[in-house]
Amino acid sequence: MVTPTFNTLHTLPTLWESLKAETRDIWLYGMGNGADKILAVLRDTEIAVKGVFASDGFVRGHAFHGMPVRSFSEVCALYPENGCVVLLSFGTARPEVLALIENVAKRYPLFVPDVPVCESPLFDKAFFAAHEGELRRARDLLADENSKRIFDLILAYKLTGRYDLLRAATDPTHTDRRILELDRVRRMADFGAYNGDTAREMLALAPLEFILAAEPDKRNYRKLTEWATGVTDCRIVCHRAAIFDTAGEAAFDASGNRNAGLCTGRADFENTVVTATADALLAGEAVDYIKYDVEGAEAAALRGSAETIKRCRPRLKVACYHRSEDLFTLPLLLSDLAPAYRFYLTRAYSLPAWDMDLLCVPNTLEQL
Repeated sequence: MVTPTFNTLHTLPTLWESLKAETRDIWLYGMGNGADKILAVLRDTEIAVKGVFASDGFVRGHAFHGMPVRSFSEVCALYPENGCVVLLSFGTARPEVLALIENVAKRYPLFVPDVPVCESPLFDKAFFAAHEGELRRARDLLADENSKRIFDLILAYKLTGRYDLLRAATDPTHTDRRILELDRVRRMADFGAYNGDTAREMLALAPLEFILAAEPDKRNYRKLTEWATGVTDCRIVCHRAAIFDTAGEAAFDASGNRNAGLCTGRADFENTVVTATADALLAGEAVDYIKYDVEGAEAAALRGSAETIKRCRPRLKVACYHRSEDLFTLPLLLSDLAPAYRFYLTRAYSLPAWDMDLLCVPNTLEQL
């Protein structure tokens, strides 16, 4: 595989251009919200889909968008190797499911369409051209070549949907644990705390003294507090709130999947949740590490953390995969909020391009 560079991205054919010219039948692999979004783009670009299939053992005689769901074995009986094109339409990081996907990729050309998790423009050639300058500035902020390599591969994948590029866009040695020296953390804030999974990992890694955890989803918050009440060797303060740049109330999608989060600018959800700034919740508490995974509200959450970042200069871990613009808006925002920081891009392997984080290290970390 020839690794694309930032300067060659404009020469790459986009996934939608390739599919438009495709003469073989196109099949969706998987169902759900991601498949809904992919089908919407295919309809808009007038690209026909032959059908939808699932892995063997996951077919129960049901239909999706009026199409009967076939098994992978049925598709194999219909087409020889390379006889059709497959679009992966769901996401996973589970090794056993990734192995099933790899088996499909060995038999048929497999593409992984990039559709944003939150409402956001599609990352197509027009989007890249409109934001090329901002993307280049964001790339220049990255502190090492490994981060820049992952950045370039992710951009190339987003344009082309190529499975091989997405597989290559990671490095198991390039981790937040190593870069942020997480074993030295003593006081953390966990924004988008889910059920306490990150806090549990951190407690196993470092002798934490204090955790502030914020989670907006009612069910997740209940699990978080149930766990926190059993912890005796660390002070844990939990808030049911969505971290934002203003205090108030906002519509909230409580669907429980990766789209659960603030419905900013929308009013079509009955659920609401309290919003709060990180600065207000911390109320002067010192922290040396903050994690942000707030389902597309990362930019607002960072703006609401400006005083804490200035006061404490903590390590920062910021999810940057929910919106198409995250790869440039978040680094550029952070370069203003935290000018004396080094920035790294990391990604744990999953499909599609999820689990990607911007790590921000204060230049004086060795003095903390």
